[in-house]
Amino acid sequence: MKNNINIRPALFEDLTSIVTIYNEAIRSRKATGNLWEFSVKERVEWFKKHNLDSFPIYVAELNGDVVGYVNLSGYRPGREAMTKIAEVSFFLKNEHKRIGIGSALLDHVIKDCPRIGKSTLIGFVLDVNFESVKLLTKYGFEEWGRLPATINIDDKVHDHLIYGLKV
Repeated sequence: MKNNINIRPALFEDLTSIVTIYNEAIRSRKATGNLWEFSVKERVEWFKKHNLDSFPIYVAELNGDVVGYVNLSGYRPGREAMTKIAEVSFFLKNEHKRIGIGSALLDHVIKDCPRIGKSTLIGFVLDVNFESVKLLTKYGFEEWGRLPATINIDDKVHDHLIYGLKV
């Protein structure tokens, strides 16, 4: 399947698809700490904070449709000593999981880190998000920390896991 996946930088025109995918993740109640869905308008500023030279967003296309994305965000923005660290987040349409898209996205962004000057990637994951833990560990991420019983989603308490990778 990997050969049919096209990974490319996200365009503003992709924002509707990105928001749709993220809202699906919110509804899953295991892939993000956000509890309420976003409108496209609410995500414009988030999108604008990303750029190809430091904190890119990449989309995965399959047969011309955006079916997933990965983005890098600043870790503790404003702290100069932490500029080589980025938080990685990735989300896929439910019907396109377990066919290599997440792997293609994560592989792409890891390989791009030297170009954008990132030496460390950190992923924050809910303990019930077994798929993301499996994908991160497949690419060499290790559990670097755990915030026990800190996330409350619909009165269910979860650990917040911190996975890291030296690139």
